[in-house]
Amino acid sequence: RAGGSPPNSGDPFSSRSPLERSLDRLLPSINTSLSPRKRTTSQCKSEPPLLRTSKRTIYTAGRPPWYNEHGTQSKEAFVIGPYIKALRGGKITIIINHHHVSILVSLYPQGFVEVLTAEQQLLAANNDYNFDHPDAFDFSLLVHTLRKLKQGKSVKIPVYDFTTHGRQKEWKTVYGASVIIFEGIMSFADKELLKLLDMKIFVDTDSDIRLVRRLRRDITERGRDIDGVIKQYNKFVKPAFEQYIEPTMRLADIVVPRGGGNMVAIDLIVQHVHSQLEERKLRWDMAALASAHQAQPLPQTLSVVESTPQVRGMHTIIRNKETSRDEFIFYSKRLMRLLIERALSFLPSQVHIVQTPQGEDYEGRTFHGKGITGVSILRAGETMEPALRAVCKDVRIGKILIQTNQDTGEPELHYLRLPKDISEDHVILMDCTVSTGAAAMMAIRVLLDHDVQEDKILLVSLLMAEMGVHSVAYAFPQVKIITTAVDKKVNDLFHIIPGIGNFGDRYFGTDAPPDWSDDDMDEPSC
Repeated sequence: RAGGSPPNSGDPFSSRSPLERSLDRLLPSINTSLSPRKRTTSQCKSEPPLLRTSKRTIYTAGRPPWYNEHGTQSKEAFVIGPYIKALRGGKITIIINHHHVSILVSLYPQGFVEVLTAEQQLLAANNDYNFDHPDAFDFSLLVHTLRKLKQGKSVKIPVYDFTTHGRQKEWKTVYGASVIIFEGIMSFADKELLKLLDMKIFVDTDSDIRLVRRLRRDITERGRDIDGVIKQYNKFVKPAFEQYIEPTMRLADIVVPRGGGNMVAIDLIVQHVHSQLEERKLRWDMAALASAHQAQPLPQTLSVVESTPQVRGMHTIIRNKETSRDEFIFYSKRLMRLLIERALSFLPSQVHIVQTPQGEDYEGRTFHGKGITGVSILRAGETMEPALRAVCKDVRIGKILIQTNQDTGEPELHYLRLPKDISEDHVILMDCTVSTGAAAMMAIRVLLDHDVQEDKILLVSLLMAEMGVHSVAYAFPQVKIITTAVDKKVNDLFHIIPGIGNFGDRYFGTDAPPDWSDDDMDEPSC
């Protein structure tokens, strides 16, 4: 879940029951507004930096690199915990949303409740099971998940249904972030989990307020009745707090008395979070990286389609600025087909004997792997999908949108949609031109974060600059790179020379902006 609140139309309390409104009135109001000066630099609260649907992940603010130009993570995510509901929606979340260089992920412990036995299920149905005891949580899975998130990787999180007291079949996929908020009061109860927390906050809230919050949540969100909630609170919740949670106050870095209404304490926390975000800003030095490889031979992981008269003739046509759009598309598609065919030859195969219609055995080859997935870097890489589908039956397709930040020159991740279980597949990563290699490197990093093996990634591109080839090969030496041509030069604006122009604009018939470049991620071709 991203920091901030989703758009809400109308009065958020208008549909609440009288009981819910009564519980709301018992809670103290919290003022989380910013001063006018800070508000001018903020994003609208209705535009969180991260949106998720069942199939899509959209970074509306653009996720900057979470690794350096060498392809390795420069700094792990900053983990705050436990981040109690009293602070949610307050200044900490707001300041994180303002920081365009960061992405926020909240991790909740509810999904990590241990799977209950039939006997425990019966106890839970009668409010006689202690969900507030440390033994109720699967801390090993929780630690494993948080550790992967801290490394910036993708994880699958179990979804727990408190109505049926069991895990749902579908698990939620969450991507790593610059800042991770762990919202769980039991976070100090496990030594390994405690080690992963960079900032430990204990929010000391009045017991009456805790009870009111419990009543409101369990009645409105989990369909419980008042008697059952109060019974569970007195029998399990309150004793567990006094035995397992309250004593851990001494382990906290910061204790916030009076909950979310303590704006002085929250301001101090915000200041520290702000400094941590500043430390996580990256500045790629792509020019320095490229110059380090000048006069070096091209890497062995590069494969260039043989420059036959046919291939060179097609390049002549698509590089010619006078070529019509129809001809540009026609000959580009022909080159793409040859390129994809070449890429498929690098996939693993094994001997496979079949019987011909004449009753004779034929010793052939067949693909030796779990599956093949094509991933296009939008928008130009999408033009290569028909060629892949034409030669690879039932191939799955994923998409990544990466745009260049015009102020920093760095790539930013804006959109992500990958098939399930992509980690088991060989992946053909498609982009039409690669200049600096920045977008290709970010896309490869995304695949690695989703547990795709580096040696199972094939980067295919119609045209690449030597700078981009060296950058990708240096950062990811096991990735196979396949192209139809390599141009030697990149000018000061990172245009490939002699180049092909802005492929996306020429293919789709859109006008390029005056300062277009091969790295302009309206057509993400770096």
